[in-house]
Amino acid sequence: MIISKTPYRISFFGGGSDYPAWYKKYGGEVLSTTIDKYIYISCRFSPKYFKKNYRIVWRKIENVQTAKEINHKAVRELLKYLKIKQGLEIHYYGDLPARSGMGSSSCFTVGLMQSLHRIKKIELNKLKLAKKSIYFEQKVMKEIVGSQDQTSASFGGFNKIIFNRNGSIKVKKISSNKNINKLCNNLILIYTGINRTAHKIANNYVNKLTKEKSEHIQRIMSYVREGEQILNSGNIDDFGILLNQAWMEKKALSNLITNSKINEIYDQAIKYGALGGKLLGAGGGGFLLMYMKEKDRKIFFKKFKKLVNIPFNFTKTGSEIIFDEINIK
Repeated sequence: MIISKTPYRISFFGGGSDYPAWYKKYGGEVLSTTIDKYIYISCRFSPKYFKKNYRIVWRKIENVQTAKEINHKAVRELLKYLKIKQGLEIHYYGDLPARSGMGSSSCFTVGLMQSLHRIKKIELNKLKLAKKSIYFEQKVMKEIVGSQDQTSASFGGFNKIIFNRNGSIKVKKISSNKNINKLCNNLILIYTGINRTAHKIANNYVNKLTKEKSEHIQRIMSYVREGEQILNSGNIDDFGILLNQAWMEKKALSNLITNSKINEIYDQAIKYGALGGKLLGAGGGGFLLMYMKEKDRKIFFKKFKKLVNIPFNFTKTGSEIIFDEINIK
């Protein structure tokens, strides 16, 4: 059996510039981090005495004879892509809900890509894992997804990720540990309870670029360097203010990005002391990240008791195999 552990991510600035339709023309960069919430995937070859060759356990439980009968699209297509013929039992567990803006789809792809390569006794370094996952989602699955989630999940840590016009990717570690810890202590993660399909929202603004939308993405991208400078300078409150500016730019990209419920939570958080925040992912629902100091958040959550606050910490580790009975030598 193989078990992989892959972190979810939080993206701060630069979202939208990580789509190939954008960065292959203009270049792109994002500032993001992984957190201590994970997707776990276990894989093992099916015992010969099982009645069915494939057992896939996710939101559903599938027991089928052939890979093409598998309903889970990513599992089915990845088995085909990697030319794995032998029957498998695959279990998926996630610390956070799917379709919530935390990069869960790409996180799943990275974790399964990692696991299936290990079953084939093939080691992938972080960059190869990221690139193969990006290629699979964008070219094989033909999903409208960016390239930051796969990269962040593969590498782990607090990074500035640069997407060059020629398609190459550079990951720059942000090493201001003291200031990064301060930032983490001032962030809260609120679950809105709204699930959405990211590619439908992203398609509305990334593949339908107007001059006005391009200007918004350029400004969103410029906040990456500002955010990096703030982390180096140590005036962390400015990071919260910058999040608010970036959120205003992002909302202007499409009317699908936010809604009245999300706006209400955001506005109330600002009223109770938050300096800024943003909806994670492409928009439409999922998790709302807010910069709010501890003294303010206590009053806020006492007032709004129904809101779900998810405690978290930043983590430095990307996708990894945590259990391996195959033992690559």
